[in-house]
Amino acid sequence: MAKRKIIEIPGVHHQNPIPMGAKIGNVVYSSAISGLEPNVKSPPPDPDKQAEALFRNIRIFMELAGGTPEDIIRMTVYVKEEHYRDSINKEWLKMFPDEKNRPARHTLKVPVRGEVLFQIELVAVL
Repeated sequence: MAKRKIIEIPGVHHQNPIPMGAKIGNVVYSSAISGLEPNVKSPPPDPDKQAEALFRNIRIFMELAGGTPEDIIRMTVYVKEEHYRDSINKEWLKMFPDEKNRPARHTLKVPVRGEVLFQIELVAVL
């Protein structure tokens, strides 16, 4: 059986002792990925800038896992407020422009911590 490999985005860390994600074989799961910039403790206050950073982190995460966003099969989006879906959707459409080739997605309104406006968890199969 394959061993678990953790995935970390350099300079982007969780406050808790958990990795950014883990991979066993060709299956990848992320923890919550946010719009933090590397080595900066707070995300950009502008929702669109935070969404840009979030999707950049997703690309980096997938590259470190050995794949691309094309390998993502499902995303769960957690938003602090419903209107932040607009910022997420702008970047979503950039990452997944083909409406016939997008991962499954579910969005939930939750009390996301601190200055983070939204987070994404993903599942990918490489």
